[in-house]
Amino acid sequence: MSYRSTLDFLLHDWLAAGTLTGRERFAEHTRETFDIVLDTCERIARDKFAPFNRRADLEEPHFDGEKVVLPQTTVDAARAYAAAGLIAAAQDYDVGGMQLPCVIQMAGTSIFAKASLPLSAYAGLTRGNAGLLMVHGTPLQKQVFAANELTGRWFGTMCLSEPQAGSSLSDITTRALPDGADFDSDPLGPRYRITGNKMWISAGDHEITENIVHLVLAKIPGADGQLPAGVRGISLFIVPKKLVDSQGRMTGERNDVALAGLNHKLGYRGTTNTLLNFGEGKYPVRGAAGAVAYMVGKPGEGLRCMFHMMNEARIGVGLGATMLGYAGYEASLDYARNRSQGRPVGPAGKDPTQPQIGILQHADIKRMLLAQKAYVQGALALALYCARLVDEQRTAAPAESAEARLLLEVLTPIVKSWPSEWCLEANSLAIQVHGGYGYTRDFPVEQYWRDNRLNMIHEGTHGIQGLDLLGRKVLIENGAGLKLLAARVAATVQRALAAPALAAHGQPLTDALSQLQKATEDAWSTGVPEEALANATPYLQAFGHVVLAWIWLEVALASQRAIDTQGGGDLHRGHLMAARYFFHYELPKISAWLAVVETRDPTCREMADAWF
Repeated sequence: MSYRSTLDFLLHDWLAAGTLTGRERFAEHTRETFDIVLDTCERIARDKFAPFNRRADLEEPHFDGEKVVLPQTTVDAARAYAAAGLIAAAQDYDVGGMQLPCVIQMAGTSIFAKASLPLSAYAGLTRGNAGLLMVHGTPLQKQVFAANELTGRWFGTMCLSEPQAGSSLSDITTRALPDGADFDSDPLGPRYRITGNKMWISAGDHEITENIVHLVLAKIPGADGQLPAGVRGISLFIVPKKLVDSQGRMTGERNDVALAGLNHKLGYRGTTNTLLNFGEGKYPVRGAAGAVAYMVGKPGEGLRCMFHMMNEARIGVGLGATMLGYAGYEASLDYARNRSQGRPVGPAGKDPTQPQIGILQHADIKRMLLAQKAYVQGALALALYCARLVDEQRTAAPAESAEARLLLEVLTPIVKSWPSEWCLEANSLAIQVHGGYGYTRDFPVEQYWRDNRLNMIHEGTHGIQGLDLLGRKVLIENGAGLKLLAARVAATVQRALAAPALAAHGQPLTDALSQLQKATEDAWSTGVPEEALANATPYLQAFGHVVLAWIWLEVALASQRAIDTQGGGDLHRGHLMAARYFFHYELPKISAWLAVVETRDPTCREMADAWF
């Protein structure tokens, strides 16, 4: 069955995305307009992205001393995406958008990510950058910077990490100083000069568009000239690669943003990844040191603004990891259906005179394909569910909006981390299904694995997501988010208990949820963060598996309903088997993970440096 049939089922038969058209923001849409958007995504992805995914990997971006050189096909793909109006898809009509629900936008994004995640990153980063400015920017910043990004005339980035700080944003040293006595009278916003270095900047330099809008985190020194400690002193700035006036016209001046080098990665090679120097003096501007920058929001509110972009970015990371896993699943399924090897074992053993059988007839191949299906389709359902929560938060009645916000707080670390780990495992299994061929470049599955390995690292590493979940998210508002999630899981279980074909899954999920809740309480029973958080990553893994079991039970209920009312088909029966696999093979794993959480096992934190 096609990917599109799975996508349509999740969107409409399970998540009832069509009901969103009853809300004022989406009133001009219908199921037909949603389908037209996804049809357009499929066409562009098929013609401009998928055929050139391998080329973008082989022809890695390089710097010729003047500019970053990319394959022309990469440029064409990014421009085709922008020309279709897809960067602005979820924005208001009056800024050229389509006012699409987030869940439909994410569905379209998934199509491009499956075709070529590295090629789709340029537009994805730009969409997030512009979306942040549309919320936190001044009217003129929206008009000059965001509007040009939404049309694809300019692209955008986010610049957070630094070589010495990595994920520890409190330790960044990039500084911003007011630019002259009239710094606060610039129509584009308070004008500063920025100096510092930013590392791991995806799409940080290229020639796809005439300008690049960098969103940069920096600190403003205090009266003593020292940078404030911690994250509270971080502010957010717009730093264009090339200077523009208040009408959005290029001035012809290059801002002091210099490419210091390209990062050569294991995978994800189709996306330029850079080290950028701000204000090093390579491109001095108007006789003063530093790159010209315009503040977004207020001083010290940089992270609050940036995390508007980061939360949706984390859903996007999880979705990207999902689609790399999905691409590998499809490739290995196709291979298994066409590869013959081995013979069936009969009462007298194998008969070498008989013809070989397709490897898909072997139970272990089915195991690996079922695992992939359970991982990637479950992760897709989770990502779309979270996107649907974004729509609820933005457009539902106040009570439903508040619930959506709480659920997103708890689920965001999961939607980022779980697909990043388990869809990577799906890619590993796809290689295994191919055997030795999977390890060669004759087949695409090795590239999918290499590309996917990044997703456990960027936008908050796996360990950071665990600390965020156990150290903050499950504690918010006295655990209100976790209680709300538990109530939703319990409601799903009650529906399952009333469905004879799925009733057997109800008690295992109930038991798993109880174990998770007990582990949460036990972890914090001493009130010592060091003890509670030492095993945050196993907690994250167990939490994710409980969430995915719940998601699979939800999908199975929708599939069983289709079988009961319409006779169903292979799509629905495949979902039931994937859910069964997850409950039999995956959910039992949580006991080992939670055991060290419940006991606050000190092994890892007590390990001494010298003992390694």
